[in-house]
Amino acid sequence: MSGEPIAPREAAAWVARRLRESGFRALFAGGCVRDRLMGLDPADHDVATDATPDDIRRTFPRAIGVGEAFGVMLVRHGGRTVEVATFRADAHYEDGRRPTSVRFSDDREDALRRDFTINGLFEDPESGEVIDHVGGREDLAARVLRAIGDPAARLAEDRLRTLRAVRFAARFGLRVDPATDAAVRAVAHDLGGVSRERIGNELRRMLSHPTRARAVELMESMRLAGPALGEAADPSPDLARLSALPAGAPFEEALAAWMLGRGAGRPHAPSCPGDRPHADDSAARCRRWREALILSNDESAALEATLALRPRLVAEWAAADVPRRKRLAAAAGFAAARALLRAEGHVLAAAIEVDLVPLVAEGIAPPPFVTGDDLVALGLRPGPRFRTLLDAAYDRQLAGAVRTRAEALDALRRAAEAPETR
Repeated sequence: MSGEPIAPREAAAWVARRLRESGFRALFAGGCVRDRLMGLDPADHDVATDATPDDIRRTFPRAIGVGEAFGVMLVRHGGRTVEVATFRADAHYEDGRRPTSVRFSDDREDALRRDFTINGLFEDPESGEVIDHVGGREDLAARVLRAIGDPAARLAEDRLRTLRAVRFAARFGLRVDPATDAAVRAVAHDLGGVSRERIGNELRRMLSHPTRARAVELMESMRLAGPALGEAADPSPDLARLSALPAGAPFEEALAAWMLGRGAGRPHAPSCPGDRPHADDSAARCRRWREALILSNDESAALEATLALRPRLVAEWAAADVPRRKRLAAAAGFAAARALLRAEGHVLAAAIEVDLVPLVAEGIAPPPFVTGDDLVALGLRPGPRFRTLLDAAYDRQLAGAVRTRAEALDALRRAAEAPETR
């Protein structure tokens, strides 16, 4: 055997079959049913059942409880982890995220407590029959995103559903039904009760998908963008750059394009009452977005580097010599900054592509022939001149003026012996 995990559907079907053999009802639930009906390949399959967490543990002794109070267990099989949840009905939501209590129930009540009709579907794993208590199949066929029941009530239960509405509508090419759209707009100003981590994760999903521009368009038009990003609304965001990014563009690159489209560097209206308008630089906005979305250190560094390097390329590349171009090309954020310039249709983007060919052939960032140890060996003490001499030595190497370590050492020796000019 190769040791490769089995298919997600196969793993979930095995779990469902075991539960049925133990006398319980077990169905595929939610996104996997939706995706199959849309002709997509689900990344995973969840199982919903009338078995309680104790029943699930008796059937699968190694099951792990990740939310037993809400009836959620994890079962491993064939190298896959299958989420198994007990059918439930939810009581009142007080914290804007979780119900105060749950009551284990049946598939109909379980469907009615979910967010959108397209996510309230079940499927019999054996027959393939779709079980629809909420009109989800009809909405899928009509390409409509509709909240289950009263849209205002569904959003009050968990305000993150406003962002999920955007993500689903964009990803699956759905129009938001008027009542759901109105409910989202009515509460868009208030993401209270939703942690910044959850907001950040929703935006990662949106911006990491090829439909990112449509998602951001909806975020902006529904007035969700400002509260999510921790800043004021932008009445006229420019999304052309974001739309032109390649489908596989990474999250940080898309985030940079969105920030530029929201006017990084131009005066912004005050974010809070009493604030004065100010002209943010990109570093300040990066810090604010980092806090708003709980960006990781790597994500934050990539965003800052991209936004800092792009204007430098515009200002410096054309007149730069070979060493300077190689240093720019080796800088953090170079690939993303180039991608932004391409997305903008900037004339410099094509020029950089041409200029890079010989630079790459020669080596963009080769290991330096000489180091500080070589300067110490020449009798110099560490100090400000160290960096000047080492930078000049590396520039000679990047320019091809020296081809070997011996040539580099000889040039370094002559430079070190020369009188220091002031």
